[in-house]
Amino acid sequence: MGHHWTWYSLVPGLDKVPAHVTGAATVLVLLTIISLVVRRKYAASDGTIPDQGISLRSIAEVSIEKLIDLTEGVIGKEGRDFFPFLGALFIYIFISNMMGLIPGFLPPTDSLNTNGACAIIVFIYYNYLGFKKNGASYLKHFTGPIWWLAILMIPIEIVGHLARPFSLSVRLFGNINGDHMVLSIFTDLTKLVIPVAFYALGLFVAFIQALVFTLLSMVYINISISHEH
Repeated sequence: MGHHWTWYSLVPGLDKVPAHVTGAATVLVLLTIISLVVRRKYAASDGTIPDQGISLRSIAEVSIEKLIDLTEGVIGKEGRDFFPFLGALFIYIFISNMMGLIPGFLPPTDSLNTNGACAIIVFIYYNYLGFKKNGASYLKHFTGPIWWLAILMIPIEIVGHLARPFSLSVRLFGNINGDHMVLSIFTDLTKLVIPVAFYALGLFVAFIQALVFTLLSMVYINISISHEH
């Protein structure tokens, strides 16, 4: 499994499309299909009755509950209002990371373009929430605690805010790129036993990096909607 060949190269025309673009599109299509299938499956059933034993539904429900608890722990009770965005962000990044564990696929998050797009969306979203929640007083956050420090604090705050999407993008790119490279090297060297350990490590990294990206997004949202500017 390397960086130079993917299943997309077998489809005429797709071999000329950047791998991260086809990968991102694949994740979107996959998540859309799963959503439609799950919605159709449970639309006619009583959603209040849990499945017996361990199932994909029970695992999903526990995972969502824990993520909601984390969101409320960081943002507060109103964090539940932002969960649809944060949950979708986590799922998309996690599935994108996981694609790197499938031979013949590249993780979309192996590209700064994909990560940058996600980070810019987060940047726009938390600033929108800041203005929506606090109005024009949201700008006071950029002036600092003392008015006469504004001339110094405004440039610092602007640079700090602009650095957030950059740091989110580079952090995710570096970790996923490094993990995928290590997995590729050891899979090429040996096909049994050793790659299993690195697949387990890859799964862990995929989850942690999606969680870190989402957690930092929660922190940025919490700061933007805070009344103490």
